[in-house]
Amino acid sequence: MRATIGDGGAAFPGGDTVDSGMTLRDYFAGQVIGALTAASLGRESTAKLNQTCNMAYVIADAMLVERAK
Repeated sequence: MRATIGDGGAAFPGGDTVDSGMTLRDYFAGQVIGALTAASLGRESTAKLNQTCNMAYVIADAMLVERAK
């Protein structure tokens, strides 16, 4: 069973709003997805793209764990 990893809080905190928009986890995953797909864009199946998106969040989670050390 995988340990629960937080979302890292707001990626761009500011103001007093409850909904701060994108989480740091989403931001990290968004940065990773570009690197993972850059060389193969347009040549991947839907299944492969789903795996790539999943991998982006796995890497984002690892980044959050490392950041918390």
